[in-house]
Amino acid sequence: MAADKSYSRNKQHLKLRARIPSARFNFRTVAGGKRIWTSDAGIRILLFIVCVVGCHGYQEQRFAMEPQDQSAIVGSRVTLPCRVENKAGALQWTKDDFGLGTHRNLSGYDRYSMIGSDEEGDFSLDIRDVTLEDDGRYQCQVSGGLNGEPAIRSRYAKLTVLVAPEPPRIIQGAFVEATEGQSLDIECESVGGKPAAEITWLDGNQAVVKKNVKSKLELMADGQRYKTRSVLRLNPSKAYHNQTFTCQAQNTADRAPRMATIHFEVKYVPKVNISFRSGVIDGKIPEGNEARIRCSSESNPPPRAHRWYINNNPVIGDYTDEMIIFNVTRKHNKAEVRCEISNTVGTSSAKVTLNVAYPPIFRNHLHDVEADIGSIVTLSCDVDGQPKPAIRWLLNEPGRIGVKGKSPNLEIVVNKETAGKYICKASVTGYPEIESEATVFIKGAPKIISNRTQIGAEGETVTVECLTESVPKPDFIKWFFEGREISVIQDPNYAILQESLPDGLVKSSLVIKASQSRHFGLYNCSVTNEYGNANAPIMLKPLKTLPLYIILIGVTTGIVVFSSFIILLVVCHRRRRKKSQMNEKPDVTVATGDAYKESDRSSNISDLKLQLPQSDASYDLDYTSSDRSDTKAPVGLPLAGPVPLPNIRLDDFNYNNDYTDPAYHDYGYKTPAGFVYDYPHGYSPPAHLHVHSPPPHARSQQGSLTRSIDTASTLPLSNSNGSQNNTLQRTNKPEESDAINNLGLPSGGEAGPQTPIYAQPNPRPQTAVDPRYSATYGNPYLRNSSIGYGNQVHTAKPAATPAPPPYSAVRNSAPTGNGGPAQATHV
Repeated sequence: MAADKSYSRNKQHLKLRARIPSARFNFRTVAGGKRIWTSDAGIRILLFIVCVVGCHGYQEQRFAMEPQDQSAIVGSRVTLPCRVENKAGALQWTKDDFGLGTHRNLSGYDRYSMIGSDEEGDFSLDIRDVTLEDDGRYQCQVSGGLNGEPAIRSRYAKLTVLVAPEPPRIIQGAFVEATEGQSLDIECESVGGKPAAEITWLDGNQAVVKKNVKSKLELMADGQRYKTRSVLRLNPSKAYHNQTFTCQAQNTADRAPRMATIHFEVKYVPKVNISFRSGVIDGKIPEGNEARIRCSSESNPPPRAHRWYINNNPVIGDYTDEMIIFNVTRKHNKAEVRCEISNTVGTSSAKVTLNVAYPPIFRNHLHDVEADIGSIVTLSCDVDGQPKPAIRWLLNEPGRIGVKGKSPNLEIVVNKETAGKYICKASVTGYPEIESEATVFIKGAPKIISNRTQIGAEGETVTVECLTESVPKPDFIKWFFEGREISVIQDPNYAILQESLPDGLVKSSLVIKASQSRHFGLYNCSVTNEYGNANAPIMLKPLKTLPLYIILIGVTTGIVVFSSFIILLVVCHRRRRKKSQMNEKPDVTVATGDAYKESDRSSNISDLKLQLPQSDASYDLDYTSSDRSDTKAPVGLPLAGPVPLPNIRLDDFNYNNDYTDPAYHDYGYKTPAGFVYDYPHGYSPPAHLHVHSPPPHARSQQGSLTRSIDTASTLPLSNSNGSQNNTLQRTNKPEESDAINNLGLPSGGEAGPQTPIYAQPNPRPQTAVDPRYSATYGNPYLRNSSIGYGNQVHTAKPAATPAPPPYSAVRNSAPTGNGGPAQATHV
């Protein structure tokens, strides 16, 4: 008999076998009724059971935790776990099957150590500052025990050391020039990555470029790190110009990408854009406008030449980026304008089509149509216009105009209702409507519509007309006189003219040269065409006219009557004008003499401006009348406007040859500056003149003082009859007071006779009359201190020279509006 027992401990199988010899078992019954067996083999069985129980209490060493595969970045720290239960032997770590040692500090490996505690059976391997050399396979091993415990080994743990790649580098550099249309390869490499770096390309918009990218890996000399190369193939275009592409490199050791960039400068042909700058209205160029076309471009390098073409014909002119068509016509419609620009890379162009708007015009005008009844005719309205003209067909029917169509071609079935005048009207928006007309005639026999009675003047050229409607045109027209056909060859006094008129009319004219009485009578006009014949009698009668002499008399009489009427109008106009001028005369005028002395004509008026003393005094002339009140104003100087007068009465009205001036005294004297003349003393008023106020009712509305050749000095103004034209007359014995009063000058007071001014003392020079109002002041020929004024005549022939007019007079003008005195002016 044999017994086996197997144990399994840490995969180590133990088998115990006990062999028991065969024996015979005998059983016997003991007290109590129990049976027991007895044999020598019992002892052997007991020993077997004891052995089995002893073997069951034995325990083997085993791993509670084994190391696993790990990754570590260079410079980091990593721990490989190892925990053993029932450790009986010595424990050590191996790297790539090379033992590192059994002591925890692992002498010889400064960065390696076994950490943990023996009580826990923890012998984990700790590696600090991982380097690339630490990459390998690690194993935890336990040797056999003293009691025969078997040795154990853990699984292999792979430690992978990771290395971040170096920053990538673009072989072509940071800048590259490219030409549009020429392919270019850009290469980027990343060195030292473990694992190998992944390279990604980004365009200028930071979008990932996936097309045309090829990558290549190379193992470095250390056998662990890699070099990665990536090649990007590009077909440069304008879109890449001034853009920056990026090469990114990264691996699992460092997910932060490392980058390198490259900037592109792409040379490309000009990108041309053509547009209208001016002259276009709603997409169309009105005919006659000036059109400016702009040609812009983008290119690298800049353009160096511009060329313009119209319908592939070069445009002559120094045009660059703008071309001007000064006068756009309908010939430019649909014309193609092309702008061509070139640079060192190439040439490109752009074009635009001109859309010209212009008024409608007929290419071919309508023509009259002749047709038989029932036939079909087509009228074509051939119109050119832009935009396309709108067409209307109108038929001028009796009493109304009907619309017959709107297409360019109009088909008509000819009959009496459809025959007539057709009008084609064409219109373009913004332009006047145009029209053309044609008449559809029905063919038939001719019809004569001339007047049956016609008149001509005997002795003159007479024309007899035969007007006929004939469609088609007449084959011939014949003239007959008193039943005999007229032949212009046989009778040179006749001539026949034929003329085609609108609306199917034909006029035949029989011309009679130097007509006589025998040429007047009955004529016959015969018209023939292919559809028939027409005849019409025409009576030619002589014209009865008036005799020539009667006509001449009538014309002459008319001319005389008309001329007389014109003369009468002129005379009436002049009289009315003269009367109007007379009514506008001032109240008092002074008439000059009949002649002037030569010395007066040559006097130097500019002397009036020399050495005049200023005086604050003025003459106040107070005039009153029965029908209105006058105002006073200062007396003026001739040719120099109104001038203030001294505040005294005017007592020196000087009339040549009316009196004898007193002796003249020279008031001049010498000074260091020259000779000075005292004008106030030199021009004193005459001593014999005395002024009295005129009666109030003696005011004349339009009086005049005229010079008389009689011997009288003064003549009083008429007071009784209100004369409009008063005149000064002379008397043989003038009275001073009466003369002054009759002149209408104001006096010094109202009561009693006044003392004449010349008799009053004159203590102050400033009260004297202003010398500018003296006749001798403005005449250099009269300035003589030793000769009296009245006896001096300055002329080559004194006897032949008439006396000059008075040099001073007072004219009373209308009163001023402010109630002031009337203004007196020297003349």
